[in-house]
Amino acid sequence: MPVTQGYAVVSCHVERVNDDRVWERYVALLRRRPGGIPIASLLRPPADGENAEVWVARAREAASLAPYGHHVHWTSPTHARPTDGDPAARVQEEGAWFRAHNLEPRFFCGGGWFTDVSVAEAVADLGYIDCTALAWRPTYLAAGEPWVELDQPAWVRLPSGRDLLTIPTTHSFGMLARSIAKALPPVVHMHFHDYELLDRRRAVAIDAVLRLLALRRRPVALGEVPATTEADFRSIWRGEEA
Repeated sequence: MPVTQGYAVVSCHVERVNDDRVWERYVALLRRRPGGIPIASLLRPPADGENAEVWVARAREAASLAPYGHHVHWTSPTHARPTDGDPAARVQEEGAWFRAHNLEPRFFCGGGWFTDVSVAEAVADLGYIDCTALAWRPTYLAAGEPWVELDQPAWVRLPSGRDLLTIPTTHSFGMLARSIAKALPPVVHMHFHDYELLDRRRAVAIDAVLRLLALRRRPVALGEVPATTEADFRSIWRGEEA
């Protein structure tokens, strides 16, 4: 597998911050940085009943090791996509919560890969870089459920006229593991979940895939990949009228 031009970035949807076993393994991976790839932590804020003090301390630890961002679960810790309420208002409320605790996330990813015009505008309001777009359609989505399709970083023009820097996720861990020796796009953005590290075989495989990816693409932090194209939100929206 010859080294080629392009970039490798990796993010983790960190959903079990208060789980000691998960956190221990995740922080060890952050410190180890396989292949020299900084792993961006996209953190779900604590839900009702979760220890916010422990959460904040661990979020600051993650922030000291690599870039970090805001990951929202709209319905519950175990249900990522929204079922009611105002998703954009949820983004604004959680963004304010981060800042009230002196945390300044740079990135955003909607749970279950959900976004719409209002959410995208809220993400722009908070000054985030968006990572919710995908290079593939999630197989679990029911007919008509919305998502945003984009295969490489771009400045996305929103209906308000603002431009939102968007770094789409191109591969899940499993997808990349199956295609690491095949043709890859110029920018590869792999994601995985923190709880996957509880499975020892999967944890070893994640480590190995990151090292192999670093042989194919230059490792950089999530915010360092250039966006060389532009897109209109309406052109990449897959769902109802944007």
